[in-house]
Amino acid sequence: MIVSRRTLDADFVVVGGGLAGLCAAVAAARNGARTVIIQDRPMFGGNASSEIRMWVCGAHGANRKETGLLEELQLDNCYFNPTMKYTLWDGVMYSFARKEPNLTVLLNSSVEKVETENSRIVSVTAWNLVEYCRYRVTGKLFADCSGDGILRLSGAKFTRGREARDEYGESHAPEAADGKTMGNSILIQLRRTGRDLPFRAPEWAHVYREGDLPNRNLKPEGNNFWWMEFGGVKDTIGDAEAIRDELYRIAYGIWAFIKNHPDGRGKGWELDWIGALPGKRESIRYIGDHVLCQQEVEAGGLFEDRVCYGGWTMDDHHPEAIEYPGPPTIYHPAPSPFGIPYRSLYSVNIENLFFAGRNASTTHMALSATRVMATAATMGQAVGTAAAIAVRTGETPRGVYRNHLRELQQTLLDQDQFIPGVRRELGALTMRAEFSHELLRDGMDRDWDDGAHGVELASGEASSCRFQTPETVSGIRLVFDSDLADLKRQLNVEDAGALHPMPPMLAKNFRVEVEVDGTWNPVAAVTDNHHRLVRLSWEPVRCSAVRLVPEESWGGGPVRVFSLDLC
Repeated sequence: MIVSRRTLDADFVVVGGGLAGLCAAVAAARNGARTVIIQDRPMFGGNASSEIRMWVCGAHGANRKETGLLEELQLDNCYFNPTMKYTLWDGVMYSFARKEPNLTVLLNSSVEKVETENSRIVSVTAWNLVEYCRYRVTGKLFADCSGDGILRLSGAKFTRGREARDEYGESHAPEAADGKTMGNSILIQLRRTGRDLPFRAPEWAHVYREGDLPNRNLKPEGNNFWWMEFGGVKDTIGDAEAIRDELYRIAYGIWAFIKNHPDGRGKGWELDWIGALPGKRESIRYIGDHVLCQQEVEAGGLFEDRVCYGGWTMDDHHPEAIEYPGPPTIYHPAPSPFGIPYRSLYSVNIENLFFAGRNASTTHMALSATRVMATAATMGQAVGTAAAIAVRTGETPRGVYRNHLRELQQTLLDQDQFIPGVRRELGALTMRAEFSHELLRDGMDRDWDDGAHGVELASGEASSCRFQTPETVSGIRLVFDSDLADLKRQLNVEDAGALHPMPPMLAKNFRVEVEVDGTWNPVAAVTDNHHRLVRLSWEPVRCSAVRLVPEESWGGGPVRVFSLDLC
């Protein structure tokens, strides 16, 4: 048999393995849903992968950095890949998925068919190009995190292009609607060497002369070439191959201009890598129960159903891209953070379809702020968590909004996804204890504008929780400071092998002890920790007190802790 056929069944099927899809799949699997993720590339990460090498952008400002699954991934990267090599980053993401027992991975698999029944998706069929196999995957719930919205084959409502100014009352939108989008970018990676080899561009590359590319940084140092962009006036899906070809002509031509410039700016630099796959900013957007628009972003997104957040500027790239002589992007102010509503993450007309990433339910203007990958990752975690709740309760995505919104928000907070303006609720056992450091139970797992929410503990200095009468304790939830001022994001510029160490205030070695009859007894000890959120459990023990004892931080100084919860 040349072409084989296999069938898989799942609770939740995720299409697309960028950061949105990866976080959606892992979140659902960890919360108990049998999950399948289908990715059309040989690795995860999408725009963040070694194929494209776009850096992971997100919220701006002190203490705004996204936590949850994305921070776990980025700390994994610091731990396993301290020089931030993109090829090893691929492996970090692969391991992140593979270690989940509830998650089945299909790489190199492109969805080509969607089966629906009564406004529900029943199955998707994907072609695996290395196995010559068609997989039919059935599921209760589906999520489209593909960016390009392939599950619109279900009949899900969607839109593309820019809305007219008066459609949503958006002051930054064009007067008339059009089909224009932000374009695609191809990236190159340079390396500084001690030699000066010549560079000869292929004959089909563009030839650029002085003054041809105004408002572009035509120097090698500190340049990640995001502005090598094309395709906004074309169809970024249907014309993808032609756009890629033109971007190759642009990229090789620009590097030839820099390398061979008479002022010597390219001396000592070499072209180390060029992407074979452009990074895409915009294609289609689904229509959800709510369409996030410019004014709501500007107002901070204070929705009752906010489950994730953005904090990137409304960064609207000109559709003519590199052919436009003016600045390549217009930055419209946006607050950091702004909330994103759950109702923008599921379909208005396909009752079991979620989505996350750049195809979420937004206007073009709102997309200019929500499209970046760290924001997409928080959407993915929200969708995966909601899917697990829906599977357990038998609800649709809309049913989770109507009947389980508080549970969704609190589950996300408990799993370290920050939601601006929503406090994490504490358990009864934690509330009954007397804390030596009260900040550790204020429901905030990061410092914020209202001040510090963490405490510093020197090596051997304990933080304790004491009960008036003995209580039964079987576990602890800890949140350590992982330095949310350090972005820990991949950069595609040459870094001369510089190390990106673990956050210095993060706990490396620590122990947990309980007091029984006046004696402290160890119940858990952790060495070489590299996680921000740590959960530990042990056989239930009746005790008078519990204490955390840090032994060593990654930087050799104090350990900083945000939260201590007992269970």
